Amino acid sequence: MKNLILGAGPCGLGAAYHLNKLGHTDWQLFERSDHVGGLSASFMDAQGFTWDVGGHVLFSHYDYFDRAVAESLGDAWYEHQRESWIRILQRWVPYPFQNNVRYLPFDELKECVDGLRNLTCSPDDAKNFREWLDAVFGTGIVKHFMGQYNAKVWGVPLQSMSKDWIAERVSLVDLTRVERNIAEQLDDLSWGPNNVFRFPKHGGTGAIYEGIAKPLHDRIHLQHEMIDIDLEQKIVTFSNGRIERYDVLINTSPLDLLVSRCRAIPEQIADAAGDLVHNGGLIVGLGFEGSRDDSKCWMYFPENNAPFYRVTNFHNYSRFNVPAGDTGRYFSLMCETTYSPHKPEDKKRIVEQTLLGLVDSGMIDEGQKDRIASRYLIDIPYSYPVPTLGRDKALAAIQPYLETRSVYSRGRFGAWKYEIGNMDHSFMQGVEVVERLLTGNEERTFNGTAG
Repeated sequence: MKNLILGAGPCGLGAAYHLNKLGHTDWQLFERSDHVGGLSASFMDAQGFTWDVGGHVLFSHYDYFDRAVAESLGDAWYEHQRESWIRILQRWVPYPFQNNVRYLPFDELKECVDGLRNLTCSPDDAKNFREWLDAVFGTGIVKHFMGQYNAKVWGVPLQSMSKDWIAERVSLVDLTRVERNIAEQLDDLSWGPNNVFRFPKHGGTGAIYEGIAKPLHDRIHLQHEMIDIDLEQKIVTFSNGRIERYDVLINTSPLDLLVSRCRAIPEQIADAAGDLVHNGGLIVGLGFEGSRDDSKCWMYFPENNAPFYRVTNFHNYSRFNVPAGDTGRYFSLMCETTYSPHKPEDKKRIVEQTLLGLVDSGMIDEGQKDRIASRYLIDIPYSYPVPTLGRDKALAAIQPYLETRSVYSRGRFGAWKYEIGNMDHSFMQGVEVVERLLTGNEERTFNGTAG
């Protein structure tokens, strides 16, 4: 059985890694770009700063993934205790916001608590994500954080999103706990699966996938962009003219692009792919001269005084993310901004707008603004697959159609399921689809039965 894999991100490499582990050699992996890692790649700029494609932290739900990472990195990683905060009303509130509203000014604190006390709707009755937020968090928390922040992240009307993707992504609210935290002045910081995470010493997050790919390099082909798929003849054509036949095609490229490049696709499948919604991301990396005494890992920015929704103290993840590993001389901030048709951004001005936002939100002062050592911009046309109200119906049409033609689309954008789009989820989707094809085992991650 000849397996072709499209995409050398975590999912494609997971499939390749597992095929190799099982002793299968009749596979080839084709990647559009000149590097592996996909959205988990990393880059060093001309000034010696390392940047990820957005904020990644290494935590896992799977022993298999942990072993693959250990093989790749050895002991060349740091372990961190998560310290994340929300910047709001010119003050810092610990994450998760809803458990730490005691940090707010009195009037805003009262709005948040009153909203929780006056909840009347059941989350089960919510018809969309916005209604779910109102039912779970109340008017105050939605007004001051949840509504603003999610609008910045997703770049779509929250009423157009489903509530069914949430799972472990959002900390729910225990009013008794919130009131106790206020009364006793307690911090409540440990929620979430990533409260402890790892990060490679050298090379950013991309080092994980470069290490995984290294022993597989003879069957990984870079700079091969898929432009046409003949589903009947089982032939893939690439932009450089190369043509490959397959028995099974494992796709990890964006599902809507895959469908658009398949020949003779039925109208209802093409229409379903047109219902899939995604946003884009602008990652602005700013390297500064000077040191930064700030133990925070990453920070959320819900307000409109800055374009970005999240900033990472990237020098804190590894000192080697700055030139010569000298965090006494340099620090680096990685800032993420969403764009979409509903939320356009000026890409030509985003670096300067980001700098102004860092000043206006109190992240840096005017003096630091003038000590820039590096500016780096990464444009991600596909950042998050948006879990819209129509997503599941679209996937229910597309995926079975493809699978009857020996095409299995997995990964962050191949499966188009944000809720299983972390690195570990994506890697294991590749592993598990291979298991299914070779042994008939269930794809627990893809089917939502893992855990």
